[in-house]
Amino acid sequence: MSDNQVQLLIIEDEAVLALDLKATLQSEGYTVVGIAGTGPRALELFSQHRVDLVLCDIHLQGPWDGIETAGRLLALRPVPLIYLTALADQPTLERALATGPAAYLPKPATRVSLRTALALALHNFARPTPPTPGPAPADRDALTRDTILQLNDHVFIKDNHQFVRIPLADILLLEADNTYTTLITSGRKYALRLTLGTVLERLQFAQLVRVHRSFAVNIQRVESFSDSEATVAGQGVPLGRQYREAFLRQFQFR
Repeated sequence: MSDNQVQLLIIEDEAVLALDLKATLQSEGYTVVGIAGTGPRALELFSQHRVDLVLCDIHLQGPWDGIETAGRLLALRPVPLIYLTALADQPTLERALATGPAAYLPKPATRVSLRTALALALHNFARPTPPTPGPAPADRDALTRDTILQLNDHVFIKDNHQFVRIPLADILLLEADNTYTTLITSGRKYALRLTLGTVLERLQFAQLVRVHRSFAVNIQRVESFSDSEATVAGQGVPLGRQYREAFLRQFQFR
């Protein structure tokens, strides 16, 4: 199981639907930490695992319906919530709205509707990182194509059809090539159609320090450096003269 995959909990008491939903989610690149058929089981799984998003059937059998179950989970810690529902009466919908769901999905959920609901749920729950002030029209278009979402000390980056969760501390360096920037972690590379300056502005992660017009490094991951180069995870990165002073200011001289 990759730590970067968004992890979901399915709360659904119809076994066939739950298994079909799990298979669809896994084929989309998400991780399902478990399937709960009752509220108490959902609470148990939610307590045992890191859960980034919950899909919950409103009409759940057992001591708690889906709405009460969701309320108990969210009381432990807030996560984006998607309700799965067939037809529901108005009082039930009003109770559901009180729990602040990110989206609703009619049953049975299609792959397209599921994909859209997941993207919206993560987008609405995580805060978009601040855009660069006063972007040019071309930049505005780039921002819509490559949204970066921030949630505490993690960011979500769009990779194919899903958002991938990346701890900020796992970012090794950023490498720019004209209007593209590659975000590099120890396990993956992610291409963003954004300039290096825009990515740095929007991530607002103080440990990412620009060392060259085409590179920024995580200062905590620097292994060695000289007057002209820094080494991060075995990779040599040029240390530009105009960035050297700001780079050295990151260190405490004893």
